[in-house]
Amino acid sequence: MRRNAMIVCLLMATTGAFAQAPEKDSLQTVGLQEVEVIATRATAHTPVAYTNLSKEQLKKANTGVDMPYLLTFTPSVLTTSDAGAGIGYTSIRVRGTDATRINVTTNGIPMNDAESHSIFWVNTPDFASSLQDVQIQRGAGTSTNGAGAFGASINMQTQGISPTPYAEFSGSYGSFNTHKETVKAGTGIINGHWGFDARLSNVSSDGYIDRASVGLNAYFLQGGYYTDNTSIRLITFANKERTYHAWNYASKEEMEQYGRRYNSCGLMYEDEKGGQHFYEDQTDNYIQKHYQLLLNHRFNSQWNMNIGLHYTKGDGYYQEYKTRRTLVEYGLSPFVYDDKEVTKSDLVRKKAMDNKFGGGIFSFTYKGDRLQATLGGALNRYDGDHFGRVLWVKSYVGDLNPDTDYYFNNATKNDGNIYLKANYELAKGVNAYMDLQYRHICYKIDGTNDKYNWLASEMQRLDIHENFGFFNPKAGLSWQINPHHRLFVSFSEAQKEPTRNNYTDGRFDEHPKPERLLDYELGYTFAGKTFQAGANLYYMDYKDQLVLTGELNEIGEAVASNVPDSYRMGVELMANLRLPCGFTWNINATLSKNRVKNFTETLFENEEAGTEAWVINHGNTPLSFSPDFILNNRFGYTYKGFEASLQSQYVSKQYMSNAKQEECTLDAYFVSNLALAYTFKLPKVKSMTVGCTLYNLFNEKYENNGYAGSGYYYDGDRKVRYNYAGYAAQAGTHLLAHVSINF
Repeated sequence: MRRNAMIVCLLMATTGAFAQAPEKDSLQTVGLQEVEVIATRATAHTPVAYTNLSKEQLKKANTGVDMPYLLTFTPSVLTTSDAGAGIGYTSIRVRGTDATRINVTTNGIPMNDAESHSIFWVNTPDFASSLQDVQIQRGAGTSTNGAGAFGASINMQTQGISPTPYAEFSGSYGSFNTHKETVKAGTGIINGHWGFDARLSNVSSDGYIDRASVGLNAYFLQGGYYTDNTSIRLITFANKERTYHAWNYASKEEMEQYGRRYNSCGLMYEDEKGGQHFYEDQTDNYIQKHYQLLLNHRFNSQWNMNIGLHYTKGDGYYQEYKTRRTLVEYGLSPFVYDDKEVTKSDLVRKKAMDNKFGGGIFSFTYKGDRLQATLGGALNRYDGDHFGRVLWVKSYVGDLNPDTDYYFNNATKNDGNIYLKANYELAKGVNAYMDLQYRHICYKIDGTNDKYNWLASEMQRLDIHENFGFFNPKAGLSWQINPHHRLFVSFSEAQKEPTRNNYTDGRFDEHPKPERLLDYELGYTFAGKTFQAGANLYYMDYKDQLVLTGELNEIGEAVASNVPDSYRMGVELMANLRLPCGFTWNINATLSKNRVKNFTETLFENEEAGTEAWVINHGNTPLSFSPDFILNNRFGYTYKGFEASLQSQYVSKQYMSNAKQEECTLDAYFVSNLALAYTFKLPKVKSMTVGCTLYNLFNEKYENNGYAGSGYYYDGDRKVRYNYAGYAAQAGTHLLAHVSINF
């Protein structure tokens, strides 16, 4: 495993402008990078379930789609796409857990939003082009920095400075006017100590869904200074995104009437002929800039130190057209128009945020003959403003100041943790693992929310001051029976604070409780020369997990409440075959059972808060968006410079609510992608690769995400339940061609 390094200047450099360093110094640098330790990574002796993806694996798949789709075929992973083609607003689930429960770090530095706990991959376009590798840990995993890992953690490591100069261009073009252009260059090691890298990327697509356009621009710059035992790197990467909304999804009825690509976002009105007219600026706009200063020092063959400082600045907004909105909810007074009092009107609103996140991480690692230990931790602070403005009101009579906020609140969060990990060889091949972490969080929100409190006739007041202290122990045994067979067993406890939405959308008189996970894992792997296989059994026991219950708060927002008991249990199976003739076969499957124990649902008449509640006890029900079966299969073949692969994924039925309503499900789907590529050499060119990927080869009509809700009405004296749902339709067969040239 590798990593770290630090100080620098900035970058931008063409390869030929700098001379290549002597081979001896370059090799010293490479040697230093190879011993750098990522403290949050699992190794062969760590008793957790994990998958590593190398730079080469990422590069082959990185022809245009977002990072989640590069991880699709790893065990227990599901991906979703609002625009329907894997670009823009995409997300990932692991073992059924969503993005708010998946910890993501880059070089050990947290990437999850401090409040929502999610990572918005639309803000990291083409990031895979600057990565050395990725490790996905399933379950509670090892102690990490940032948001709690409640189903998985994704640890990304950026590439180190290349010892030799290089330049690279890659481009893609395909269906839905999708295209990606990437330019990379590096100086190699200069005078035995310095090196610089740069990347510029542009990704754009019209999207499969109507108007679901995406425009993404990004850069990655790094400079490094190296000695025999010390490396310093300064890294900065940033993005600018503009995405048309596609998050409303569509009902089955809308798809039948308007087609599978229908998008209701931005709908203003329908004319006499039935034509629909949409607001052109129904867009999400965000700029995010990251800065990392990374120091690695090797004291001797046993001791290693890593220190990282980081700062992230985010600034953005989204605009949307809203029909027949109650004016008082936006701080506006009713007005008289055409001799009638108008209390509801169409309007355009803008919701914005301005946030800052910074801090530091550290780790000290000892590696002896039998003992490996790491002491590490982090201290981070978040400060974010949330505010909204009304830009336009239809036929409004009166003063309208688009620079006046109709709501404003500020949130701060201090998050610190310290951990001690140790792996001790008890006997030959038998290792005991211990991992102890303490994490403290102080979270505050003050101001007004974006929701109107009808009970108090004012915007909802936010006065949230919460402190949490979590002790998260982990322990396990790993037994390398012989060079081919390995067995491990582990127990982990993880705790996690509620997200921002759990507070702002909850009941006014209730605060959500933190969640707790007890994770039990048992794994086996076989590693032969041509065949490898593995199995992992897991039982994830949740206490007070926050799930949508069907209940509404005082202003009609869906409430996520703590349920006392829920669990995820299953088995993950993996096998890989590699033959000398160039044929490879990779297959993995997850069979699982995901349940809420004694789930109680609360419905309201016509979904109006304050009406009579209808409480229904469903007993044990499936957890939403948690399929019982996932199968990934890949056939590959390479011959000289030619490579072909056929990848397939089967996902069983998923419920979109926890109430087990058959009409609110995502149907099972089976999707295959065919990838072809050929690499060859040209004069003055190291290599050139041309290829194409045919996505959804068999034109499966499927949806991989959605939402569902329920209410009731009276038929005489009888209560009648009704359900509704929206579905994220995905693209049929589509093509993306690509070319890359390496100098």
